[in-house]
Amino acid sequence: MKVILNVDVKYLGEEGDVKNVATGYARNYLLPRNLAVPYNEATVMIFEARKAEIEARKEQKRKDSASLKEKLEATTVELIMPAGNNGKLYGAVTTNVVADSLSKLGFEIERKKIELPGLAIKTVGTYKAIIKLYEAQTAEIQVVVKAQGDEATEEK
Repeated sequence: MKVILNVDVKYLGEEGDVKNVATGYARNYLLPRNLAVPYNEATVMIFEARKAEIEARKEQKRKDSASLKEKLEATTVELIMPAGNNGKLYGAVTTNVVADSLSKLGFEIERKKIELPGLAIKTVGTYKAIIKLYEAQTAEIQVVVKAQGDEATEEK
């Protein structure tokens, strides 16, 4: 069933997008919640009238994403994790850990938008993480993983 989205729907699309979805999904979820309207001549004309307004919102999202990219790329996430003498972590640094660290720094990034090299970091070192922003924009941040208690082993 073809529908036009009234608002941004996570994992589906943005406001004004025309999507082909399962009939049950449209009838039982999208239409009752006013997230979408059926695709027909009347609704197409309504969205054509709102096209400039929708494009202005999308342009604002692009600008916000560009400024967020600059701020993120200037940020270094430093994580202190328990590790053995050989530098191997007892646990692993996952996207969840990086997302929590970013939220402490004031960035609200979903963990699903963060890509780590090899799914998880399991050794001490410096890594690059990629964060997916709006549309095709991405930001690359530096993740520094240090061993907990490096100071204690140096004193012995």
